[in-house]
Amino acid sequence: MGAGDIEEVVMTTIGMTQDRGQTMPRPVRSASIVRKVLLSFGILSSLLYLTTDLLGGTRYEGYSFTSQAISELAAVGAPSKPLVDPLFITYDLLALAFGIGVFREAGRRNRALRITATMLMGYGAIGLAAIAFAGPTLFAMHQRGAGSLASDAPHIILTGVLVLLLLLAMGFGSLALGKRFRLYSFATVLMVIVFGALTSMFASRLAAGQPTPGMGIVERIDVYSSLLWLAVLGIALLRRPWYGGERALP
Repeated sequence: MGAGDIEEVVMTTIGMTQDRGQTMPRPVRSASIVRKVLLSFGILSSLLYLTTDLLGGTRYEGYSFTSQAISELAAVGAPSKPLVDPLFITYDLLALAFGIGVFREAGRRNRALRITATMLMGYGAIGLAAIAFAGPTLFAMHQRGAGSLASDAPHIILTGVLVLLLLLAMGFGSLALGKRFRLYSFATVLMVIVFGALTSMFASRLAAGQPTPGMGIVERIDVYSSLLWLAVLGIALLRRPWYGGERALP
């Protein structure tokens, strides 16, 4: 093959590549954009939760991030409640949309990821219903010393359900994206269980209105570990190759 022939082949190849890029079907481009937006919600939702925690604390005079629970920011009668409730509703909406994005990403071939997505959609939907549809007080805890374990039972049950859904999402998600993500997921599950158990030890003192030094730190390690996992899952899925609606195998 002469130099002229080689040049012709190269130019033909470049032309074909450009033609494919220029003639990419609009539905495929739209699907790619929707995919990126939905998966990005895993990152944005975690950042929003963190922002809500920080802003809520600044609106609650005397609030201590080291010794008070995040739920106290949305407690019945808390000065920060009008601010954080709409933000938590938005967080739940983003979490639900992220779950939908994960479900679409799983397709038919990745059963573990489909189950993960189902748990995430349930997590977002239940959290959303608890605030937006059930009312701002039904599942909210009472302010420190104003309630009891019995009066805060709906809040405790709701929290338990949400934590369980997240743990299940992490467990099945660990099987979906390879060894490194599996090890990271297992470590996160362990942290959530351990620090969740430590947080629960403060429950009676919190209900009685007694000081709970260190509880805010312990609970935030628990919660932020889960939020970080959601963000990492979103990043990991965004980095996977995607071919016009056909997902690459993990």
